[in-house]
Amino acid sequence: MKHPAVVLLKAALAAACLWAPQALARPAHARGFQFGVVGHVIQGNADEALLRHAIEQANQSGPAFVVATGIKAAGEACSDKLYGQRKAMLDGSERPMIVSLAGSDWGDCRNSAGRSNAIDRLNRLREVLFADGQSLGDRRIALTRLSSSAKFRSYAENAHWEMGNVLFATINLPARNNLYRKEAGRNSEFEDRMVANRAWLHRLFTLASRKKMEGVVLFSDGDVGVQVDEEFSLLSGFQSKKDGFAEPRKQIKALAEKFKGKVLLVDTQGAAANEPAIAWRGNLGHLSVAAEWAEVRVSPGTAALFDLKAGKAEAAPERTHERAQDRP
Repeated sequence: MKHPAVVLLKAALAAACLWAPQALARPAHARGFQFGVVGHVIQGNADEALLRHAIEQANQSGPAFVVATGIKAAGEACSDKLYGQRKAMLDGSERPMIVSLAGSDWGDCRNSAGRSNAIDRLNRLREVLFADGQSLGDRRIALTRLSSSAKFRSYAENAHWEMGNVLFATINLPARNNLYRKEAGRNSEFEDRMVANRAWLHRLFTLASRKKMEGVVLFSDGDVGVQVDEEFSLLSGFQSKKDGFAEPRKQIKALAEKFKGKVLLVDTQGAAANEPAIAWRGNLGHLSVAAEWAEVRVSPGTAALFDLKAGKAEAAPERTHERAQDRP
C-alpha cells in the first residue's frame, strides 16, 4: 500500500501538468494589439496617391486591421468606375481593411441633370464595398452587418467585429450635420437612416454588455459632439437650424453611461494642425484623426485600454506633391 503522502504528491503533480500550460499561455482576449485609422486624406485633394500612401504606412506595423474613413473627395466623380478603382486599392491592403463611409463618397453626388442622386450612389457603394460578410484586404476578417437583419437589409455599411474583448463597429454618420437636408417635406434619407442607426447602436451595446466586453469603438465620418456640453450649441444660430447629430449623440451618451467598459468614438474631422489625441470624459472618449493615419494600441486588462501611438509617416512620394501643386 502506497504511503498517503506519495499519493498526494502524485496527484498534485498530475494537476500541475493539467493547469500549467493554460496558466502559462496568455488568453487570446488578453493579448494586446493595435489597429490603424486612415484619415480622409483625399477629402479636399483628389490625388489618390495620398490614399495609397496612407494605406501603405498604416500597414507597416502589422496592425490587426485598418479602418479607412472615406474613399473619395467631394469634387471627384461619383462614377462606378471610380468606386471600383478605389475598392481595388483598398482591397490591396496587406492587413484587413474596413471601410467607414464618408459623406463626400455619396452625399453630394448629382446626376447629369444636376439633381441629387445621393441615395442611388449610396446604394451602389453598398454593392461595391459591402457585398459580403468580410473585410477587404489580402487578409480578411469576418464582419456582421446590419443588413443581416431583414428590417434593415439596405444598411450594409454598418458592420461590427470583435477582437481582444472589444467590440468594433462602423456607423453611417456623415459630416456636415449628418447630411440633414433643409428642403421642405419629409427628409426621408436622413430619417430612415436615423431609425437604422438607433437600432444599430442599441444592438451593439446590448451585445457588448451581454458579453461583458471591456470596450466599444465606433468609427464614423462625422463628429457627433460627445465632448460638447449640451447647453452650448454645436451650430451657429441653433434656433433656426436642426442639429443632425442631436439624436445619436444623446443615445450614445446614455448607452455609454450604462456600459461598464470604455467607449471610444473615432472620426476624421480634426484640425490638421493639431496632434491627434484621445479626449476622455468618464468612460467616453473621442479621437479625431486629421493626419494621414494614426495607430491605436489596445491593451486588454488595463485601466486605460486604449493608447494612441501617433504614427509619423514617411514623406509621401515627391511626385504626389508635384501633382497636388500643379492642380488648379
